[in-house]
Amino acid sequence: MRADEAVLAYGGGWLDRAGELRADPERIAALMADPGSVVLPFWRDRCLVAEDVPVRLTGDLAAGVLALADETAFLGLGDDTSAVFAVDLSGLSEAAAVEAAGAGAAVDVRALVGRLGPAEAAVQAYARGLLHWHRQQRFCGACGASTVARGGGHVRSCTGADCGRLLFPRIEPAVIVLVEAPGAPDRCLLARHAGAREGAYSTLAGFVEVGESLEDAVRREMAEEAGVTVTDLTYVGSQAWPFPAGLMVGFRATAASEEVRVDGEELLEARWFTRDELRERVAAGWPLGRVDSIDHHLLRSWLAAGA
Repeated sequence: MRADEAVLAYGGGWLDRAGELRADPERIAALMADPGSVVLPFWRDRCLVAEDVPVRLTGDLAAGVLALADETAFLGLGDDTSAVFAVDLSGLSEAAAVEAAGAGAAVDVRALVGRLGPAEAAVQAYARGLLHWHRQQRFCGACGASTVARGGGHVRSCTGADCGRLLFPRIEPAVIVLVEAPGAPDRCLLARHAGAREGAYSTLAGFVEVGESLEDAVRREMAEEAGVTVTDLTYVGSQAWPFPAGLMVGFRATAASEEVRVDGEELLEARWFTRDELRERVAAGWPLGRVDSIDHHLLRSWLAAGA
């Protein structure tokens, strides 16, 4: 990682994913049986926590949870080379899952932002996304037969006699863009999305479609949602967003004109903001996007670039 590279939430995890071990079921089984291996328990997309800290189980407690798990996925090796596994306890009641893990509650990973460092949040989000995928891929989309986990939990195999397809986790890329005005004074375009409260503005974003480059997606989304033609696209960075399987790719771009026409469906209104206006909003208590999202980084870095 470069010294100037921003560390965003859900990125820069501390695990060595050790992909070569996934093809060795005997080694994976031995690691699962190792009392020094670490187990991260989840219940229906929520991590199990004790005093607002995700529990990390080892020894007998880990073995007991592994025996109750609906699915188990090998995440990788920690700094001390101990194996780390994610386990799904969704087949239990919430209370039973919490008790089995010796935890206090089941909490959404995003609710822990500010209490976890980016690297720890990255591992928890990685586990959440992988276990969510397993629950959604129990049957083959081609023949309808059931699927079983393989490859340390990173692939599912169709059990259909005439099919046997291999299913892999899929990522859903989306672009998120800070659009700048073409002339002075410096301004950025923010919009109020459908469902957002009055006065709540954020950057523009949208999913990448089949057969589309990231740059093409930026141009299409800005035109469709806000009626804005953009030029001078610059890649800023990306962020894992496994809620459930996103990858947010951040850009800055310049509008060809100041004209804005919202679609009235995804966006209800959009307007240009100067840096002073954004600072006034922050002083009044409005957040610069979600604190754990790349849009916060886009806006904060834009503010920092000007006087």
